[in-house]
Amino acid sequence: MNAINRLLPLAAALVLAGCATALPPLPASVDTPAQFKEQGQAAQATDAAQWTTAPPAEAQSRGTWWKAFGDPVLDELIERSAAGNTDIQQAAARLAQARALLRGAQAQRAPQIGASASAQRGAGADTANGPAPATLLQAGLNLSYEVDLFGRLARAQDAASLDAQSREALLQSTRLLVQAEVAQTYLALRATDTERALMRDTATAYADTLRLTQRRFEAGDVAELEVIRIQTELAATEAEVIALDRARAELEHALAVLLGEPASGFSLAATTTARALPAIPAGVPATVLARRPDVAAAQAALLAAQARVGVAQAAWFPRVSLTGAAGHASPELGELFQWSARSWGVGALLSLPLFDGGRREAGVQDARAGFDAAAAQYRSQVLNALREVEDQLSALRLLREQSLAQGRAVSAAQRASAISETRWRNGLVSQLELLDARRNELLNRRQAQRVEAARQQATVRLIRALGGGWDAERGRG
Repeated sequence: MNAINRLLPLAAALVLAGCATALPPLPASVDTPAQFKEQGQAAQATDAAQWTTAPPAEAQSRGTWWKAFGDPVLDELIERSAAGNTDIQQAAARLAQARALLRGAQAQRAPQIGASASAQRGAGADTANGPAPATLLQAGLNLSYEVDLFGRLARAQDAASLDAQSREALLQSTRLLVQAEVAQTYLALRATDTERALMRDTATAYADTLRLTQRRFEAGDVAELEVIRIQTELAATEAEVIALDRARAELEHALAVLLGEPASGFSLAATTTARALPAIPAGVPATVLARRPDVAAAQAALLAAQARVGVAQAAWFPRVSLTGAAGHASPELGELFQWSARSWGVGALLSLPLFDGGRREAGVQDARAGFDAAAAQYRSQVLNALREVEDQLSALRLLREQSLAQGRAVSAAQRASAISETRWRNGLVSQLELLDARRNELLNRRQAQRVEAARQQATVRLIRALGGGWDAERGRG
């Protein structure tokens, strides 16, 4: 009893030390500005009404943002990708693993009950001829429970729970990434369809001009050189059409992979139908950080790393386990479960490693290094989130200005081409002037189409940078 009394102050000191162990403080987050830089510039432009304040993420629908483009084919493709995309399936499997580990951590805090049976034969009681062989049969139940005095098991459970939250956020992030990639690939394919139609129309115009030039050559009105020039332009345009066919095929194959389908059995009919370009409410930086699932995943990973520091620190303190056993023991199988053969026992075990070669200290250092890495990753995720939004806001603003300027260039080029063709047909200008005017028109029309495609791509990238999820009907423009 005196020995126990002498150990009580030591045990109390260890308990107090365990409770006083401090976890590393969370790093200061990135200071978010009141608004995005591009919003301030847009407020001075004619389209200032485009930049509205988005409501908090909790009040928003996080669903079908892609419907703002008004394309039923795109809607169907994204629904198919949700079921078949392999990246989403992998992220869902990792979430299931994290939840299984959480259940395992929770089970560590519950009593452990097991059944056991054994048969042992060995030396028994001494006789005149020496020890006589004896058999001992045992069967019973065992109970063990670890008393979590220093919070090691609780912190391990917290870390596993935060890991599961991080995996869940990463699954949402993967879904958003796949949705954005499907939308971008599909819009790029449709932009290729439009450019192909433009090039084919140009090739048809060159073919008509070639037939007219050949008739004039046969009549002796023009030289053979003019026929050869038109043939050269027609062949070059047809080569561009073939190059666009190849690019479209590759986009179609990429889309099939995103849907989780074989490229050999996937195809989309070509169309040049125009698509709505939605206006996206950018909101404020703090709202974006609350909405993005990858930022939420990085935050949960940081908190999990902090909890693991506590788990590593708790390894310095003793473990207290309660054990119990009840059952029967008998040398005869027929008498094993008789009341007289019952046996039981209870006990408590306190263990404290005194020397481990630095293993526990290394564990603490490893956990702290993991925490520092998670803190840096979290700050990096926040900074990149803000940068991505600023990138796409500036891209949309400048692309809109570029589209207006390019539209003026297309109008002027079309007018110049029409005048040159009229003058050429009347014999007032050479064929070189007509070909130059047509090349200039084609160049400007293709550039205008590419600017429009870039606006669509920037819109999807902005949605992804904002974390998706806003009122698609209200945002359609």
